[in-house]
This record gives sequence, structure tokens and C-alpha cells, in this order.
Amino acid sequence: MTSIPTSPARPAATLRLQPLLKWIGIAPFILFALLFLILPTLNIVFGAFHDNKGQVTLDNIRGLFEPSILQAFWISIRLSLATAFFGCLFGFVIAAAVTFGQIPRWLRGSVLTFSGVASNFAGVPLSFAFIATLGRLGLVTVLAREWLGINIYATGFNLISFFGLTITYLYFQIPLMVLIITPALEGLKKEWREAASILGATGLQYWRMVAFPVLWPSLLGTAALLFANSFGAVATAIALTGSSLSIVPIILFAQIRGDVLNDPHLGYAIAFGMIVLTGAANLIYIVLRIRAERWVK
Repeated sequence: MTSIPTSPARPAATLRLQPLLKWIGIAPFILFALLFLILPTLNIVFGAFHDNKGQVTLDNIRGLFEPSILQAFWISIRLSLATAFFGCLFGFVIAAAVTFGQIPRWLRGSVLTFSGVASNFAGVPLSFAFIATLGRLGLVTVLAREWLGINIYATGFNLISFFGLTITYLYFQIPLMVLIITPALEGLKKEWREAASILGATGLQYWRMVAFPVLWPSLLGTAALLFANSFGAVATAIALTGSSLSIVPIILFAQIRGDVLNDPHLGYAIAFGMIVLTGAANLIYIVLRIRAERWVK
């Protein structure tokens, strides 16, 4: 009679350390989130409702309703809505062409790779690139004037303006849309298209009655994410427009770091307002993404 070998029993110390070892891998992320997200957010909330003496007050929140700050919030909201809308529109067209178009595989990979790089390209380098391209002495401006006889600045175009900043933001908004919506487009099952064709539906009817209802949560969620991404962008706006365009991040920078408009607690209140708006947009994105994943499954 042969005996069945049994695995040696694990030492009791190893069993006791197992739950702790499982958390070692995620510990750096928890520490990073605590130091650079949770604690700074709590500090902003605390500063928004306290004065210089540490007393609880609502004066900072009331300061948000000053005409200049309300105007800055309105400009930022318009800018975010515009870049989210056009980013979704052009990004969806590009993603659909990459997913369903008969293009070479290498071109599809190149588009997605470029989108991954461009979606993270912002700040001073992006501002310099647009100034060198569409500034008054930029490459496109000079070529259009010398070769085509068109002076784009004579037509009213100005890179250091709301329209110019919108175009600049679209450089990273469109690629971000491509990256997010491409997996959703790939999730559309071929069986749905075939079933629609068998039932006599045209391509337009398929998109209107099948594809878009399934993609709608993903589209709205991505639009909310693009809104939050644009609303919180600050380095690009400061480097491109300076203080000529009063959007919320620039007003916030002036209140905290400026020599004239130096009111840190009002700055905390402005940051708190930005957190509320971007947090709501991100919450909408998360809820709609979960719903979209449920649809695809």
C-alpha cells in the first residue's frame, strides 16, 4: 500500500504574515494617494471654511459670488464645454475610422500611439509649440501669408484668446477621446450589425437604433471626463495667455501666489469650487462607464 505524499504544513509565522504581505504591493499607491490627494484635499476644504485666525467662516465661500470670480468660473465652464464637445466629436470620428475603417494595421497602431503621447502633452511645451505654429510669427502664419496671401490675424484670429486656448486644449482633448472611446467601439458586437442587416436595417438605422444607444453612456461619460480635464488645466493657459484670459485656474494662482491678489483662504475657496465641479464630472463619468460596461456585457 503506497502512501499519498502530503504537502508540508506552512509555519504559523508565515500564515500570520500572509495578510500583511498582500498589502505590501499596494502600500506605495495608498501612501501616494494619502500624501498627494487626500490630505491636500482635506487641507483645501479646511482652508475654505476658516479665516487667517483659524475661525470657522463662510466669507470665503461668499467671495466666490463676486462678479470677477463668477465671470472666471463662467469662462472656464464655457471653455471646458467647448473643448469637451469638439473633442468628443472629432475624437469619435477618428476612433470610428481607426476601428471600422479599412486602414493598415500599422496606421491604426500609429494613431493610438500618438494619441497616448498627445493626451499627456500639455503645459509650457504645448504652449510653445502652438506659439511657434500659430503665433504672429509662427510657421503656419508665415506660410499662409507668404504663399497664400492670407493673414489669419487680419481676419480676427488671436491665439491668446478664448478661441485660441480652445484650439490649444483640443490638442490633448481629441487624443484622450480616441483612447477612451476606441475600446467602447471595439465592444460593439458584429452579431448586432448582422442581426440588424437581416431585419432590413440600413447602416444609418443600425447606428441610430443600436450602436448609439449602446455607446451613449460611454459618450456622455467621456464628455464629462474631458470637461473635468479641461477645467483643471492650468499650466497651458498660464504659459499661453498669461493673465489676459481670466479663467479659474489663473485666478486661483493669482490668489495664492500673486503679490497683489494674495488671499490664500479665498484661493482655498476657489479650489474647493473647482473640486466640486470636477468631482461631479468625474462621478458622472464613473457611473456612466459602469453602465456602459454593463451594456457591453
